[in-house]
Amino acid sequence: MSRLVPAPEGLIGSRFDVAVAKMLGVSRSKAASLIDSGQVRVIGREVAKSAVLQAGETVEIDLVEERQIPEPPANDMAVVYEDDDVVVVDKPIGVAAHPSVGWTGPTVVGSLKQRGVHITSYGAPGRQGVVSRLDVGTSGLMLVCKSELGYVQMRRQFAEHEVVKTYHALVQGGLREDKATIDAPIGRAKVADFRFCVTPSGKPAITHWDVMERFGSEATLVKVNLETGRTHQIRVHFSSIGHPLAGDHMYGANPVLAAELGLERQWLHAMRLEFRHPRTHVWTTVTSSYPSDLTHALETMRSRHTAR
Repeated sequence: MSRLVPAPEGLIGSRFDVAVAKMLGVSRSKAASLIDSGQVRVIGREVAKSAVLQAGETVEIDLVEERQIPEPPANDMAVVYEDDDVVVVDKPIGVAAHPSVGWTGPTVVGSLKQRGVHITSYGAPGRQGVVSRLDVGTSGLMLVCKSELGYVQMRRQFAEHEVVKTYHALVQGGLREDKATIDAPIGRAKVADFRFCVTPSGKPAITHWDVMERFGSEATLVKVNLETGRTHQIRVHFSSIGHPLAGDHMYGANPVLAAELGLERQWLHAMRLEFRHPRTHVWTTVTSSYPSDLTHALETMRSRHTAR
């Protein structure tokens, strides 16, 4: 069954493939493929992927590959905070933030709904209640909004960088400073739509980090606070200064070290979330702990360093 979506105000004037990518939460190349195959089109006008989306137009979406079977639940996803307005989950790896074209695994939003958790209808199609996301391969805390008030207030807090998001990351090599800030714009890499890079044409991105533990010249455990929330921001920023996250093959990690640490994904975890409650305005803090794969990798690294 097709659905009709009025051209979103914020995407008017964008290339059609760029607009579709943002509307559906897919890569630009995937959006172009959907346009070329006729699964996404503009009512009343032949529109190529390079055409500009105009005000007042309606986009028809008819995806033949949308999920035909029920979404599998993320049974191991813990709820660590919940009230009438927001719910914070401890997302495992292998769980996407929300449904998207081509993804057949569990999602945070879908799993919450399967548990009977009410999610607000506010938000883009398929992303209702979502005000910030974590990559499929990144574990840790993620907030979803249950009420309309929660969505409006938390979206504003995230947009205005009032929410304190703290991550822990194990990066390769010995960082020279004990603390520093990476201020470098991030945009989509030309070599592949699913990768990002530091580029002058990108969006502003600021990452603050503090060293927590050093492992000689082999690796450094850092605490990271994001002032902005760009896709793959921590991974891209540390790779750009020559210290990719351990296990992050997409951004230049050493596969030998990853294998020795037993890592099958980047060593990155969303540890702490601090925000002002949307209804009570009370400053609220939620914390997490390392999952087993990251704990094992860190203990292995400590043993290697102690033995030297």
